[in-house]
Amino acid sequence: MWFRRDLRLHDNPALNAAIQTGAPVVCLYILETDSTLRPMGGASQWWLDKSLKRLRESIEDIGGQLLFKRGLARETLDEIVSQTGANAVFWNRRYDQAGRDIDSDIKQSLKQQGLGAESYNGSLLTEPWTQKTGSGGYYKVFTPYWKSVQANYQPSAELGAPTQLKSVPKIETENIEDWGLHPTKPDWSTEFGPKWLPGEEGAAQRLQAFISGPVSEYKDHRNRPDLEKGTSGLSPHLAFGEIGPAQIWRATQAKIEAGNANQANAMTFLSEVVWREFSYVLLYHNPELATENYKPAFNAMPWREDEVGLKAWQQGQTGYPIVDAGMRQLWAIGWMHNRVRMIVASFLTKHLLLHWSHGEDWFWDTLVDADPAANSASWQWTAGSGADAAPYFRVFNPITQGEKFDESGDYVREWCPEL
Repeated sequence: MWFRRDLRLHDNPALNAAIQTGAPVVCLYILETDSTLRPMGGASQWWLDKSLKRLRESIEDIGGQLLFKRGLARETLDEIVSQTGANAVFWNRRYDQAGRDIDSDIKQSLKQQGLGAESYNGSLLTEPWTQKTGSGGYYKVFTPYWKSVQANYQPSAELGAPTQLKSVPKIETENIEDWGLHPTKPDWSTEFGPKWLPGEEGAAQRLQAFISGPVSEYKDHRNRPDLEKGTSGLSPHLAFGEIGPAQIWRATQAKIEAGNANQANAMTFLSEVVWREFSYVLLYHNPELATENYKPAFNAMPWREDEVGLKAWQQGQTGYPIVDAGMRQLWAIGWMHNRVRMIVASFLTKHLLLHWSHGEDWFWDTLVDADPAANSASWQWTAGSGADAAPYFRVFNPITQGEKFDESGDYVREWCPEL
């Protein structure tokens, strides 16, 4: 079982399929060094370190071992297969072009060796090629895509977590502490720990806490950065696959059906889960989404260059209160409220007139929930160059947005105490 961004035991299709063979299961995580893959950002590395350690504990608790290896995936898999005598490799699919190319090559190589190579959907409700428009293409506007998912999606039965793993004799593994995923000199993550509990258990706790109450006020509270429980906080858990969107969908629908959640609010919450799905549709059909304008007309946009302005934005020193509060929140805890993400992104692209890729790069490095699809799709949406970004000239006024969504000023005071 080759773990990637699916760091959970519950409802994990590839893991379940591997166990169903009845053979002993080798659990493996590869820190891939392929130059075609985008290196993980610093905040994501912090999260990965904690999540892998928790997964290792969970696997050991049921009699297994999680191997850690660093290198090229194909070479590493060949080495482990040879070492263990494995007859098949199982994994959950990824949807970025570089990852797909690597996986396709590996699948072909394994099959040529007479080995099994099976992949599954472990991270999306519906895969990017399944929801088609009337003309047979992919959806480029979110609202009809959301309607299509509501009409067509039915979650499969939830797969339980294994209670025991048939493992092989202990195999030599690398020491995850040697990977340097946790920052040192300096350790800029000191405020991450009190805020987050990476791992499957932390994801389950967040989901239950949210759907047991706050989800029923989601429509009213989701745009309020001063309210800690206004949003679910599940995005980093989703990004690392510590929980799957199908689990969120089932649990939320169960609350609605039991009459324990306001339906309109709960469905608005699920629509945000599906916005992430829509981003994967865009990425799958536009592999260069993180680097190229979705709308080619924006190639003619005369963006400014302003290193001083960019640095002021990154450090939360622009002089615009809600912009600076958001950027400081991001640096402190590796996360920013979604409404504020839109405000700071609009400020960078529409006020400073700096290319959206500067912001996309900064978020990739500083967000614990950095996601290859949602990060680039959302930046392009705000910049005006993306799908469904109508009107492209829309500007989020950082003053009126602050007055409307942080009326008391509590959010700004928390992150900009000098005010």
